[in-house]
Amino acid sequence: MAILKLIQSTESHPTADWIYAKLKPKYPDLSLGTVYRNLKKFCECGKIKSIGVINGQEHFDANIYKHAHFICEECGIVEDIDSSFFSKEDLSDVSDKYGIDIRTADIVFNGSCKKCLAKGTHSDKTA
Repeated sequence: MAILKLIQSTESHPTADWIYAKLKPKYPDLSLGTVYRNLKKFCECGKIKSIGVINGQEHFDANIYKHAHFICEECGIVEDIDSSFFSKEDLSDVSDKYGIDIRTADIVFNGSCKKCLAKGTHSDKTA
């Protein structure tokens, strides 16, 4: 439960390593394997979701409500974008057009965050 509480207490989209480092001082018997197993279970039961692998590490989100994400290609920060981009009708239209059954859509924007833009570390990676 400490793992879930920690994820729910942050908006930083933590990694297993971050969670482990935060909890290890209070729970000295905690193993990184335990963190990974619990993250997998929380994802399976819908309490959290995986944002995906960014810079070699999987990130997690306790905000399971519809929202998009922005990932900085420079520093790897993940930020929530509170907006719905597809209505149920939009998803239904796409499903009908391609003969598939879309249930949800995850939107991810990639680019440079405010801090990297301010530092001038961004590169011009246009699609």
